[in-house]
Amino acid sequence: MFDFLFYGGYIPFFIFIVIVLALVLLFFRFFPIGLWVTALFSGVRISIITLLTMRLRRVNPSLIVLNQIKLWKAGLQITSNELEAHYLAGGNPTAVADALIAADKASLDLSFERAAAIDLAGRDLVDAIRTSVSPRVIATPLIAAVAKDGIQVKATARVTVRTNINRLVGGAGEETIIARVGEGIVTTIGSASSHKEVLENPDRISQVVLSKGLDSGTAFEILSIDIADVDVGSNIGAVLQIDQAEADKKIAQAKAEERRVMAIAREQEMKAQVEEMKAKVVEAESKLPLAIANALEKGNIGVLDYYNMKNIMADTEMRYSISGLDSTSKGDNSITDK
Repeated sequence: MFDFLFYGGYIPFFIFIVIVLALVLLFFRFFPIGLWVTALFSGVRISIITLLTMRLRRVNPSLIVLNQIKLWKAGLQITSNELEAHYLAGGNPTAVADALIAADKASLDLSFERAAAIDLAGRDLVDAIRTSVSPRVIATPLIAAVAKDGIQVKATARVTVRTNINRLVGGAGEETIIARVGEGIVTTIGSASSHKEVLENPDRISQVVLSKGLDSGTAFEILSIDIADVDVGSNIGAVLQIDQAEADKKIAQAKAEERRVMAIAREQEMKAQVEEMKAKVVEAESKLPLAIANALEKGNIGVLDYYNMKNIMADTEMRYSISGLDSTSKGDNSITDK
């Protein structure tokens, strides 16, 4: 075996080979010669020092170089510094490169700065370019509204939208489009004097809603609004009238119950007054014998007058017993008056 002199000592041959291979791998690890050769033959001029500094900045050189090659082959002169800066800012260079190529093929005016800003805003840049070229159809949920005649009308719509690249950053999304279209449908149905108008002319809804400029401040441009389905719901006016009648009935019942309670209280009060009057009559009758005795003693009445009074009282009691009336409540006052 061959041994090599190294710093005054000898090392085995296989150890020397391992060290050499490790140094070669370490060299190619930090100096991506293969990537540099690929870029060179692809027409992209980039130095090996630039690739090494990318490693030191913790940037993946393959990601930057391959996307730059892709852009240059598509005729877009985007430098590695721009792609690296976007990567360090937290962006996706691959998405930006694909979007720029798609926009260029579709003759859309999209600069690298705007594409990078859209990507950093969290938007799906490739999908936005695709939607800008091929419009998307958004289906609204079932929307119910009530016409002026009280009949409920249910409708669904299909909204055809196209992405507006210039308003993609800061513009509202699909949820806002659906909410605004739903609001426009409810307003249009609610302003109709009869549900038959809506059923006869469903396109009236789409025309009115489309004229409101619902895409203002959104990331989309509304191309058309088509009513997919219109159906008649329940008679809300009749339901409200029934509920109102039921409420009026309960109010009337409550007032009648109040009057009944007040009548019972009045009756009880009158009974109490009658009992009080009866008590006063009994009290007065209890004083009658004493008054008669005093009258006889003073000579105000005679014995014959007394017997005549007794006869009248007996005759009166007999008449009440025959008629079935109570002498205490009907005849006592007349007797005392006499």
